[in-house]
Amino acid sequence: MNEKVIMAGFGGQGIMAIGKILAYAGMLENKEVSWLPSYGPEMRGGTANCATIVSDTPVGSPVITNDATSAIIMNLPSLDKFENDVVPGGKIIINSSLIDQKATRTDVDVYYVNANEIARDLGNAKAANMVMLGAYLELFKPVKMDTVLKAFLKVFGENKAKFLPLNEKALLKGGEAVRK
Repeated sequence: MNEKVIMAGFGGQGIMAIGKILAYAGMLENKEVSWLPSYGPEMRGGTANCATIVSDTPVGSPVITNDATSAIIMNLPSLDKFENDVVPGGKIIINSSLIDQKATRTDVDVYYVNANEIARDLGNAKAANMVMLGAYLELFKPVKMDTVLKAFLKVFGENKAKFLPLNEKALLKGGEAVRK
């Protein structure tokens, strides 16, 4: 296994958080991981992104350029910027709540997830990022769901444990969305 995922959206959508959670979950399962956030001017209203790699073998470079196995795309500028970085045969998960445009590529599998609506139905619109992470986990299964929940606590601390039930529901609903 050598999963290379680009996660992208607007600053404030929790992109860095889900990338970090995925990387931490990989560490908890003794996998080789890399998490490379992009902190730059794009965080001021433009595209914020990170690259996360979870692998059974050592990661040579944290940089993902034109060789991502997947992309989690939360907004239209991110789709425009990263759609072509996914390898043929890869998967793109698109937040169809905010993106009304279809992917232009025909050599990748594309999944449209109404992440914002699902999160609102769960009672917290901020959980849209976890819905998208759940969709990714369902498609690739690089780590176990239980490990992701443990990683959530490691990343955010025990004082955020009260948010675990909501985030678990969001992950499960994201998985359901791509199984349909």
